[in-house]
Parts: sequence; structure tokens; C-alpha cells
Amino acid sequence: MSGTVVHLHKHTDPPAEPTTVTTLTVVPDPPAAPPVPLWVRSGRAIRAAVTHDTTKTTARAFARHSLYVAGGARIVARRAWDGRTAARYERMLRAAEAAGNFEAAAEWEERGQRFRDARHRRRMDLLHSPLDAAKGAAVSAGMGIGGLILLGVAMAVATKDPTDVVTPLMAVVKFINLLITIVQVVWGPLISIGPFLALLALWSVGAHQQAAPQWALPAHVRSGEGEPITPSIVVKALRDLGVPALRKAIQEMGDAGASMLSPIVIAGCGVEVDVTLPSGVSTVEVQNRRRKLAENLSRHEHEVFITIPTAARTVRLWVADSGALDEPIGPSPLATDDTLTADYAKGRAPWGQDLRGDAASLSLYQRHLLITGLSNQGKTAALRALALWLALDKSVQFLMGDLKGAGDWAMFDGLARTLIQGPTDEHVIQVTEMVESAVEEMNRRLTAPPGTQFPPLIVLVDEAQVAFMCPVKDEDKRPYGGSKSNSRYFMAVRKIHNQGRAVNVLMWQGTQDPTDQNLPKLVREGAHTRASLALGTESQARMALGDKAVDGGAAPNLLRPGLDKGTVVVASDGIAIPAGQASITVRTHYISTDDAQVIAVRAKALRDGVTTLHAVERGEERDPLADIAAAIGDVPRLRTQDVLKRLSALNPDAYGDWSPGDLTRVLDGTGAEPYKSDGRMVVSRDHITRALANRDETGSASDA
Repeated sequence: MSGTVVHLHKHTDPPAEPTTVTTLTVVPDPPAAPPVPLWVRSGRAIRAAVTHDTTKTTARAFARHSLYVAGGARIVARRAWDGRTAARYERMLRAAEAAGNFEAAAEWEERGQRFRDARHRRRMDLLHSPLDAAKGAAVSAGMGIGGLILLGVAMAVATKDPTDVVTPLMAVVKFINLLITIVQVVWGPLISIGPFLALLALWSVGAHQQAAPQWALPAHVRSGEGEPITPSIVVKALRDLGVPALRKAIQEMGDAGASMLSPIVIAGCGVEVDVTLPSGVSTVEVQNRRRKLAENLSRHEHEVFITIPTAARTVRLWVADSGALDEPIGPSPLATDDTLTADYAKGRAPWGQDLRGDAASLSLYQRHLLITGLSNQGKTAALRALALWLALDKSVQFLMGDLKGAGDWAMFDGLARTLIQGPTDEHVIQVTEMVESAVEEMNRRLTAPPGTQFPPLIVLVDEAQVAFMCPVKDEDKRPYGGSKSNSRYFMAVRKIHNQGRAVNVLMWQGTQDPTDQNLPKLVREGAHTRASLALGTESQARMALGDKAVDGGAAPNLLRPGLDKGTVVVASDGIAIPAGQASITVRTHYISTDDAQVIAVRAKALRDGVTTLHAVERGEERDPLADIAAAIGDVPRLRTQDVLKRLSALNPDAYGDWSPGDLTRVLDGTGAEPYKSDGRMVVSRDHITRALANRDETGSASDA
């Protein structure tokens, strides 16, 4: 019973009647699917064969090699035309005119005219050449036959055989007959295989020049991966950039568009070329199409850098070798050379390599520094590398605040005079007071006798945006953060920027994601060295580096977050920047935390020992108004000079360096200001007592 399913159902009766009945149920097979028509199966097979990768590859190869022949024929015809006509000189003339080089245009016009004159003389000579050739042939034939007969006579005299007179002549006749026979034998096959040889030659020319459409080329050629940069590739990339005036000018130049280009030179892990743009094309139009230009050059956007040199209407292109910027640059000399030392005044910190592959070193002498970028791009590592180098100069002192508090600066414990680590508001207060203590040190140095030499003092704050964004206020209602004139951190930084350089008190700051809120304009513009890692927008790049650098081609916003870690764009007179550029891109060396610890140990060995404070020491809280009252005592009024002397005796640490101006500042607005009596400035006891009473009443009322 084929095609059926039989189910056996066994029914069991109660035990009283042990009889079983078995039934058979036949279930039919499901209906069979209708047969697929032959034409459908054939169509599927044909479609599978046509769309198969092997078929596509074979068709592409056939088309490619066929088009190589056509392309080779076009190239050979173009070369022949250029060789027989003045077309080459015409193209060069148009190119020079389009580039505005009229001197070169006149030279090419003169060369073209000389070519035409020479061609005219050759054509005129052709009119007389048949007659001259016939005469020459007749004379040559007569002389040849006469010479052969004379040779035969000489042979006949020597052999005494008269028949030898014609022997040389007959030998020549036989040789000519042999040549004719050889030509008759070879001519047929030559005629047969000649066209194939010609096609092979055209194919060779086309294959060498890749004269086929992109879709027909092999995959590795179509991708352009690693394709060398040549003048023709650069000109084509510029032509297809989407700038109508540029495209029209290049079309008028013909193949001589390469006259816009300087020689292409090797520059580190890439090449560099200057492009003189035709009249009517702005450098900004090229800068704004960086991605398209890179793709036209078969590169990624981050592998092409466009800068503006000093020459007018010129852009400088640096094109990296494909994938070269993703290769590491090697360790820092700080980690490999145990004998390396630093010199704050004359030395340069080894920071990394520029795009040419040359060592990039930075002078830190009397330069405030700002480095910024997105989070986790290597900002702290780049800033720490500079501090580690400078630590190898034992004369340099450090005040450090790390407002991230992750231990990135822990190796400076024992190197820095102050090291505050932590992200809280209390840490911001401590860092602010640290910077204010640096301001006091700066003021002390500024009032020192002329010619006094001071050791360098580096005030370094990492994650400075935490300080600028801090909302906490002190007891006088002055905010620690912000960018107003009463902001304590902001004003302390501004004071160091204004006058610190003169006495070697320098401000270094690292900050994330620059905005007007977390990096005020006056602070960022006070830095002499400004560096930026990858950023999100062009507006942030302008905040980080300034308008001049960005207008000159600096583009940290085009760096790849996460992939270009440690790559900084630097605007500073402390680093060698190519002439005409406003910035330079540096791939910084990465120094790991373990290597940083080793370098810090070497730096500590150069010093006698530094006790690092992890918090700013605050002196005893004093009440200046009460101390002034105590200094006056029972005297009705006392000269300001005497008040200052008594205050200094009362507490030298708090009042030892007070001036009359400090006394006036404290008493200003209290009603007890110094006044003139008998020609001298005095302070009244009654006025001080009244001011204290009024202050206490005001304070009590406020407390209530």
C-alpha cells in the first residue's frame, strides 16, 4: 500500500470481556506539488550562470582587455598627432595663459613658431627630394657598377681568366636575388601576423596606462589603495572637485594642467605639492572640499591636509601614503634614553613627529600653554609628556592640580611643591587657592630688585573646565568658577597670563571640549602655545587655536576621535612650523603611566628632595578690623605708619608685608577710613569702635 499511512488503534474492553478489536485507518498522502516547467528551470539556471562571480570576472576581463586595445589606439594616435602637429605647444600656451604666467606663454608661442618653420622647410624639401634621389641613385649605381667591373678586371688579371671580369657583378646580382627570395618567403606570414602584432602593441600601451573604465579594471586597481600620487592624478582630482572655474581652466590647459603644480616631493610618510590656482579660484573653495579631494586622490579624509603657504593663490597639499597615519611612531626619547636631561631656557621637549616624519620638539621657555580636546583623546598624556621632560631640569618648580583625580599625575608626588588630586568642589577651592598663591609669588618677584633671577614655576591645572564650571562661592559671595571679574580662579589665571611670563611664573592648562562657558575667551587667548586634539566642530577648533590658525588650514575638528589619539594641532612660536603656515600637526609620543613613574624617579634623583603638599595650608583666620582696634588701643587717633608697625608686631605672618594701601583697602567702606590730621594720615579709635559695633549689629540682624 504505497503512498498511504496506516494507523492502528487498539481498543481494550473492560476486564470482564477480554476481547480486543483493532481498526485500520488509511490516511492519504498530501497532494504532490505541480512539476516546475522546463522553461522556468532553464531561466533560473541561466540567471545563476550569468550572475555567478566567475562569469562576472570573465566578462570584466574580456571587456578590460578589449578596451585596452581601443585605449592604446587612442593614446598612440594622440602621440602621433602631437608629434606631427603643434598641438603640444598650443596646450602649453593655453596652460601658461590660464595660470597667468605670460612670460612662459610667450616662450611656448615662440617654440611653436619655430616648430612650424622647421616643418615648412621639411615640406619644401620634399618637393625636390625625388629628383635629387634619382640623381643620387644613378650616380651611386654607375659608381657601383664601375667599381665592380674594375674589381673583376683585377681578378681576371690575377687569375688570367677573362670570365672573372663579370664575377663580382654576378655575385651582387645573385645576392639581390636571394634577398628577393627571402622577402617572398617572409612576406606572406608577415602580412598575416602583422595585424596581430599591431594589436598586441596597442594592447600593451593601453594596459600600461590602464586605459579602461573603472568598472572593468581589477579590484585592486579600482580601489586605488596605495596608488602613488602623480601630477596627472592631482590634476584630475582638482578638475573633478566641483569648482566650475577650476574645471574650466584645467580643460583649457588640456593635459598640461600639471603646470599648476610644483614638483611633488617626498615628505615623511607621504608627499607634498603646492598648487597654484588659476585666476578666479579661491583657496577657500579648495579647503572646503577636503573630503572630496581626498576621495579623488584615493585617500581617506584624514590622510590629506590642506594648508595655505605664503605664495598668493596657492594651496599646499600633503597626502599620506595609504594607511601610514595608522602606524605607531615609536617610543619617546624620555623612555628610551636614561641620560636625557632638560634645559628650561634653551632646550626643547621631544614631543613627537610631524607629518613629514621629522622630530617635533617644543620650546617651553616663558610660554603659557593650553591643550584641549575631546575626552579620552590623549590630552593628559600629551601634557604630562611635556611636564616630565621639564622635570628633568632640577631648577623647575611645579604647582599641580588634577581635577580628575584618577592618579594620572601621582608620579609627581615628591617633585611638585603642591599636588592636589580630585574632582570635588573642595578640590576646586584648593586648586584656586594654589593658583592665587602663585599670583602672590609672582607679585613678590615683580617687586624684587631689578636683575633678580627666579627659578621657573609651572602652575599646571588638568581638567581646568571643572574649575571654570564650579558654582561654589566663598564667604564674601565671590564665585570660584565662572568668567566674571569677581571669579577667583578666572582672575588668578588672568593675572598670571598678564604678568607671570616676565618672572618665569607660567600657567599650563588642560581642558575638555572648549566652549565659552568652560574656557573663557580671555583665558584661551592668553596662552602662547595652543594645542588641540580631536574636536567636534569648527567653532570649537577656533576657540582652541584661534581664527588665524583655522583660516590657515588647522582642522582639529577633522581628526578622527578614537583613531587619532595623541595627534595634536599646534599653534605656537615655540615649535618649528613650515614657512607660511599658522599651525603644525604633531603625532605625540605616548608615555605610559609605568614609564612615567620611571622618568619621575630619574627626575627626583636630580633634586635634593621635595616635600609635596596635598592641600593648600591656610593660615590662622584673622579679623583685620578687630586687630586694628587692638593696635590703636586707648590712643584717640594713631598715624597709619604706627598702626602698620603695631599690626606687624601683633602678627608678623599676617601683617608683616602690609602697606598703607592694604590698610586703606580694609577700612574702605567701614566709616573708619584714614584721614589727614595736621598734615599726616591717621586712624581714629572712635571710628574703628563704631565700625565694629555697626558690623556686629549688621551681622546679628543678618543671622536673625
